[in-house]
Amino acid sequence: MKVRFVTEGSLHEYVQRRARPACDLLFFGFNGLGDVDYRSELAGESSRLEEMAILSRECGCVVVSGCRTDSCGIRRKSCAVAENGRILGVADRLHAFEAEEVSAGAHLKVYETAAGRLGVCVAEDVYFPSVCETLALCDADVIVCPFEAAEDSVPRLMLRAGAFVAGTEACLCASGLAMIASRSGDMLFSATKRESEFELSLSREYRLCTVRTRGQALARRADY
Repeated sequence: MKVRFVTEGSLHEYVQRRARPACDLLFFGFNGLGDVDYRSELAGESSRLEEMAILSRECGCVVVSGCRTDSCGIRRKSCAVAENGRILGVADRLHAFEAEEVSAGAHLKVYETAAGRLGVCVAEDVYFPSVCETLALCDADVIVCPFEAAEDSVPRLMLRAGAFVAGTEACLCASGLAMIASRSGDMLFSATKRESEFELSLSREYRLCTVRTRGQALARRADY
């Protein structure tokens, strides 16, 4: 799977370009869609999601972009996924922190696409390895994480931790930074270019893991 990262410039600017290198997954950070107001989208006053869908059809690839969504005044950090000229869905960040003006989302999403099964981990959800682990348990082939500004080493560290726990590669696209962590917990790819790409080999490896525990007796009880 060829992944192309776009860490600067909007999705609209990318649409205007004539030269669009071929790829399987075109990945934008939050610079891609920016702010998406659902009410304006439905009323036809804005067309950011439509433009994203059209781009996926014209490029013949899956397009993923972070965005800040507004649903009747409820703001969230989100990620949209498009393929074959349509929006497959928008996933919201599961966690919200104090002093933020955004709300938490409700559930995690894994999207079946031609590029593979994409597990979406939105922004700071990568700080919780259980999110990546859950996406992997839901059969994700690869984790995609749009991020805003990775200003310190924490996103890099937690991306590696999430990939290791999940047992699958994890891709992060932030402002001015693209990264891929391998399932072994190593940094597979890192670039600070405006655009970069990497040929990612997807594979599924499983191993049996057992645990010795006490309690949870199987004996039948007669008191309930």
